[in-house]
Amino acid sequence: MLIRTSAYVHLTPLDAERVLILHAVSQLRLVVDAQVGAILGWFGTPRDMPGAMPELLAQHAFDPDTLAGALAALMERGVLTDKSAEDEAAETASRLQALHGRDPGEAVDRLRREAREGADPYWAVSEARGIEDLGRPMRHKLEVLLFGDCELQMEADFLRREGAARAIEIKVGASFPDDLRLAGERPHQAILIGALRSRRLVAMGSAADHGGDPAAVYLNEARHIIAGLRAQSSRPILIDNLPEPTVQPLGLAERGPHGHRNRFRRLNLLLEELADEFDDVHVVDIAAALNAEGSARLIDDGLVGFTHFGSPGWMLQRPESEKAGVHGIVPGSEALVAAIGPDPYAREAAAARAHMDALGVVLGLDRKKCVIVDLDGTLWPGVLAETGAPFAWSPEVSGQYSYVGLWFGIHEALKALKRRGILLACVSKNDEALVRELWRYGDDYPKDRLLAPDDFVTWRVNWSDKAANIASIAEELGFALDAFLFVDDHPVERERVRQALPEVEVLGEDLYGLRRALLSDPRLQVVSVSGEAAQRTDLVKAQLARERQRTAAAGKAEFLESLQLATTFERPASGPSLERISELFERTTQFNTTGRRFSPGELVQAAAEGRVYSARARDRFGDYGLVAAAVVDGGEIAGFAMSCRVIGLGVEHRFLAFVLEALAAEHAEVTARIALTSRNGPVRNLYADNGFQLSDGVWRKPLERQRLAG
Repeated sequence: MLIRTSAYVHLTPLDAERVLILHAVSQLRLVVDAQVGAILGWFGTPRDMPGAMPELLAQHAFDPDTLAGALAALMERGVLTDKSAEDEAAETASRLQALHGRDPGEAVDRLRREAREGADPYWAVSEARGIEDLGRPMRHKLEVLLFGDCELQMEADFLRREGAARAIEIKVGASFPDDLRLAGERPHQAILIGALRSRRLVAMGSAADHGGDPAAVYLNEARHIIAGLRAQSSRPILIDNLPEPTVQPLGLAERGPHGHRNRFRRLNLLLEELADEFDDVHVVDIAAALNAEGSARLIDDGLVGFTHFGSPGWMLQRPESEKAGVHGIVPGSEALVAAIGPDPYAREAAAARAHMDALGVVLGLDRKKCVIVDLDGTLWPGVLAETGAPFAWSPEVSGQYSYVGLWFGIHEALKALKRRGILLACVSKNDEALVRELWRYGDDYPKDRLLAPDDFVTWRVNWSDKAANIASIAEELGFALDAFLFVDDHPVERERVRQALPEVEVLGEDLYGLRRALLSDPRLQVVSVSGEAAQRTDLVKAQLARERQRTAAAGKAEFLESLQLATTFERPASGPSLERISELFERTTQFNTTGRRFSPGELVQAAAEGRVYSARARDRFGDYGLVAAAVVDGGEIAGFAMSCRVIGLGVEHRFLAFVLEALAAEHAEVTARIALTSRNGPVRNLYADNGFQLSDGVWRKPLERQRLAG
C-alpha cells in the first residue's frame, strides 16, 4: 500500500522545534514537533508500507508499534493518505457534490466544522505533538464538544493532554454558546458548557434591579443553551458552575444572600436544580476544583475585573500588539510570576482535570466494581495478632480526629464506596479465626463510621500469595481483573500484585492521601445511586450463597428447582428503573449483546415510546432486583443485557420470549446483532437457542407463527 502526505496538507515551520500542519479542506490545525514534520516530508514521496517501515525506523529510533500508531493517527486525520492525488481530489469533490448544486464554499465550511480539531484559533493554546504523543496506545477514544468563551476554548489542548495521561484519546470540537448547531453536525460522546457571558450581569446592580433574583439572568441563559443542545443531541451535557470570587467590591460590607460572593454561591446551587430539570445534564464543580488548587492564583478577579473569572496567567501571555493600549508601558512581571507560580496555565490544567473526572464518571470509563483491602497496617495500625485489637483508642486518649482519625477516615471512605454500589473484599496474610475473634470495637467507638466483617462481600484471610487470592476473588465474583482496585500498605505486596496482575489498580503508598483518593477517583464514582446499587453487597452475598447451593446440588435440574426462581417482566415508562437499566448497560460486559451504552436521555425517550423492557427475579435466597433489560428500535433488538448474577438460570430465555411476544403485535420479523468481544462469550448463543437464524451478520426470526399462536 502506497502512503503519502495529503495533497491538501501544508507544513509551516514555526521555529526550529515546531511545525504547523494545516489541511486546506478540513482546516485541521495540528502543531507537531520537528521530527514528525520530517517524517511527513519523507512521505512527500509515496512510500510502500509496511515495506518501507525499516527504512523509516533506521532514521528515527522509535518503538515500531508506537511509530505505527502515530502513522495511523495521522492517516485518521487525513494528514497521510493511501489515495493518489487524483483519487483524493475525486473523493473530496464527491462529498461536496452531495449538496446538489448548493454553494460549494458553504459545503467546504461544513466539512471543516466536522473535521476541525481544537479550539477557536485565536484562543488555542497547543503543545507540539511528537511521535510518542500520536502513537501512544489508548484505551478509549472520545469526541467532545466545547461551548464556551475564552476560558473553555483555551482549555481544549489541556483536556487532550489530560485525557492522554489516562490513555483516553480526546478529539475536541469547540465553538461559542451561540453556535449550538455544531452539536447536530459533528459526532460526539459528550458536551461541555463553560462559564456563560451573562455572569457579568449577575454582579451588576441591586437585587431589586433583577426583579429580586440576580441569578435569574444566568439561569435563563443556561436553560436556553441546554434546551437548544438537547434538541440537537441526547448525549451527556456537563455545564460548569462559576468560580467563587476571591475579592469583593465592598469587602466585609457585602452582606446577605445577594452580596457579591454569595450571588455566585447561590447561583451555583440553583444551577444544580436547573440541571435536574433535564435528562443526563450534570454540573461540573469548577469552583471546588479551583478552590482545591488555590483560587487566588487561578482567578483574575484580584487583577483585572470582578466577573471575568479568567486566569491571571493570561497576563503573561498577551500579544505584543496589546501594549499599544498602555503606551507600551507595563509593570515587570516578577511579582506576578511569584504570585501565580511558574506555570501560566495552571488554571487550564486544573479545569481539564475536573472535566476529565466528570467525563469519566458520566461515561463510565474504566469504572471499578470492587475494592480489595489489606487489613494489618491498612485498615488498622500494626498487626492485629500482636496488638490484640484494631485500635487502642478511647475518648480519654484523644478525640476521634487525632491519629486514630486517619484510619477512621479510611473506614468511612470505604463505607461510602459501598453505598455507591462498589463491592468491598479483603485479602490478608493472617489467621482468619483470630481476625474474626479480635475484630471488635468498644462501646465508645463510632460504629457507624467503621467497617465490620459483614461489610465485605468475600474474604481471603490466609497465608497464600495475595496476587493468587485476588485472582481467586475475581473468578468468584465473575469480574475482569481491571474492575478491581487493591489497597495495601506494604510495598513488597503492592509490587507483587502489580507484576502478577498488571490490570489491577494498586494503591497504598500514601495512607494520608488514601481517603481523598478513594472518595475522589472518578473510577469509583457513579452518576446516581440507585436503591439496588446501595444493596449490591447483600445481592452479591446472596449470589455467592446460590453458587454454594449449586455445588451441593446433585445436578442442574435439582439446583434450579431448589431455587424456587420467580421472574416478572415490564415495560417501564419512567422512574428509578431507568437508572438501573442505564447502569446495567454500562456495567455489564459478559451478557451484553452489543456493548452499546444508552444514556439516561436516550432511555427516557425510548421508554416513553414503549421501547424499553426489563426483567426482575427473586428466589428463596433473596431478591435479585432488576437483572435484565432490552431496548428495541423498530423491529430490531438494539441492546440486550443481563446481570451475571442470573446467568445459567434461564432468565434470558423467559425474558426474550416476553420481548418477542410484545414485538409480534407490530412486526412480522425481529432482527438482532451480537458484537462478540473477549468478555461476552456467555451471550453468543442467546439468539441461536431461541430460534433465530444468522444471515450476513444479522440474527433474524419471523414472528408470524408466534403472533398466530397468541
